[in-house]
Amino acid sequence: MPELKPLHAAHAPAVLSFELANRAYFAAAVSDRGDDFFDRFSDGYDALLAEQEAGVCAFYLLVAEDGEVLGRFNLYDLEDGTATLGYRVAERVAGRGVATTTVLELCRTASATHGLRTLRAATSHDNAASQRVLAKAGFVPVGPAAPADLGGRSGTWYQRDLQPPAHG
Repeated sequence: MPELKPLHAAHAPAVLSFELANRAYFAAAVSDRGDDFFDRFSDGYDALLAEQEAGVCAFYLLVAEDGEVLGRFNLYDLEDGTATLGYRVAERVAGRGVATTTVLELCRTASATHGLRTLRAATSHDNAASQRVLAKAGFVPVGPAAPADLGGRSGTWYQRDLQPPAHG
């Protein structure tokens, strides 16, 4: 059973493999990360770990039992109870509910672990799969997303208010 795990230094080789194996697939739906991302991967990865350590962002991986990364689920700009959600799943598991299930799990984690009350996410108009994931996970459209927010594409911002964690 795949497990949602916080990003860790030891995950770097599996994350790089995930990004390389799915590069063309991702580029069809979102802007390509570019060669520099791959050429300087370890520097960028270290920067992510530093941001996570500082509490500015929280990065998660969906990891298969064999250690393969099946998806990345990230919370950016944690501030005042709000964060921006970004995610991508491997082509081989796309369309199977993996993204929706994991986004729902991350919503619970965002509230319980990070004390967040609201998540926002932007997706381009031509990314119907991501729009479906967000709708199924309880996000509602709240306004237009500028091309600057989506790597040159126009789209929509979505938002979900989170339930506070239950106290027993």
